[in-house]
Amino acid sequence: MSGEKISPLAGKPAPRDILVDIGKLLDAYTDIRPDPTDPVQRVAFGTSGHRGSSLDGSFNEWHILAITQAICDYRARESVTGPLYIGYDTHALSKPAFKSALEVLAANGIAVLTSKRGEFTPTPAISHAILVYNRGRDGGLADGIVITPSHNPPDNGGFKYNPVNGGPAGTDITGWVQKQANQYLENKLAGVKRVPFAQACAAASTRTHDYLDAYVSDLANVIDFDAIRGAGLKLAVDPLGGAGVHYWAPIAERYKLDLTVISEEVDPRFAFMTVDWDGRIRMDPSSEYAMQRLLALKDKYDVAFACDTDHDRHGVVTRSTGLLKANHYLSVMIDFLFRERSRWPGKIAIGKTVVSTALIDRVADRLGRKLYETPVGFKWFAPGLFDGSLGFGGEESAGASFLRRDGSVWTTDKDGIVPALLSAEITARAGRDPGEVYRTLASELGTPLTDRVQAVANSSQKQKLLKLSASEVKLDALAGDKVTAVLDKAPGNAAPIGGIKVIAAYGWFAARPSGTEDIYKIYAESFKDRQHLDAILAEAQQIVDTAIA
Repeated sequence: MSGEKISPLAGKPAPRDILVDIGKLLDAYTDIRPDPTDPVQRVAFGTSGHRGSSLDGSFNEWHILAITQAICDYRARESVTGPLYIGYDTHALSKPAFKSALEVLAANGIAVLTSKRGEFTPTPAISHAILVYNRGRDGGLADGIVITPSHNPPDNGGFKYNPVNGGPAGTDITGWVQKQANQYLENKLAGVKRVPFAQACAAASTRTHDYLDAYVSDLANVIDFDAIRGAGLKLAVDPLGGAGVHYWAPIAERYKLDLTVISEEVDPRFAFMTVDWDGRIRMDPSSEYAMQRLLALKDKYDVAFACDTDHDRHGVVTRSTGLLKANHYLSVMIDFLFRERSRWPGKIAIGKTVVSTALIDRVADRLGRKLYETPVGFKWFAPGLFDGSLGFGGEESAGASFLRRDGSVWTTDKDGIVPALLSAEITARAGRDPGEVYRTLASELGTPLTDRVQAVANSSQKQKLLKLSASEVKLDALAGDKVTAVLDKAPGNAAPIGGIKVIAAYGWFAARPSGTEDIYKIYAESFKDRQHLDAILAEAQQIVDTAIA
């Protein structure tokens, strides 16, 4: 991440003075009433639900009451009459948000399935539950709510709706829910139905579901555990204090794996973490700074892995490489799955985002598979994973899911657990760890160098970049190579990418405004060398700055 200032705390144990005050955080959740005239305090669905912190009035009780009632209204409008599966992660704000949501759901008479024994619930376990319930049904379909800000810092909360296809809601749904929720905020919650939490728990419509057992017992339909067991691999996992913390021991026991769970500690301050690049605590398994605990143990295991707080992202640590870059492991997974899953239909495609590595394009070309390239956001992959036209969907930020071994749908939301376990299957089958497999792949198809820079941009400049059309970018060459395409829409589904992407023979860049900060981001890749990559980044910044001036 050149151009981004690395904190002196990066990679070091979190000092006490940066730990969040949980009492203050929880008090703010109920005490602060969001001001709907302040854009920061309105309901806003980004690429993955509504997120914020109770401390700045962006994630509070009123937000959750309003959003949940809006979801109830959406269900009534769309005649979604099946049960609603709900789960939450280990962030401090997740349980209070769950309580608020249940009070509204029960008051609206919605059949709700909460986790057995109040167990934390990973995002993929919710998606899995929705899909298993809906299989073979034409009506009375289920949907779900996932309460998580993913890998975001400990003072954050998040709230996400997954419709009947089991994946993250598309913009048509989130736009409607967001507008409805903000109307409830503006009207001081008039029209929001609610009962006390004890009454909501005791309601006949509130039942429990064993997410853990249902998910774990079905995993053999996605991962070849016989191969892993047969290779006698020594494995380790760091759940990073997340929602899947109690899933790993049952996985090891059921499938007889030599799998060490590094820690089952749950601490809403995440005080056990090493600090991320910017001096904040972030449970990001794709960050070497956040993954120091597991990296210190890499030589003890054949392969090791971690997941983020809601277990929808993965990180793979190998003896050969240390932490495998997300783009590198995506390429390895795709190459392995589309060769090894003999029951997958020949026509299914490979899903990637516009800012994922072009090595995936080269892998797809060699496999003779169609590439489905989308804007950033896993919601774009959900329909294809659901109907089986996509075998794999993956994002450069280490989020992915793929089909069952028989070619049917597994999850339509990101699943950190199956890519983590797949690293063991790849090691077992190849006789080499995924880091070594990547080196071979890159030597055959080209070694990509990637980087990302950020630059300051005000809101009007960000809007210009968001709406920039390909025809406005007049460009013949990029870092000395002929430009082959300038895109403002994703090739896979023609959806706007919210910025531009410029492609040349040996490199590309994409520029997008940040949804949360006054910056824009440039992603770049070169198949030549560092000098070429730096030239792409420099030219990209000049092109973007000129376009948004």
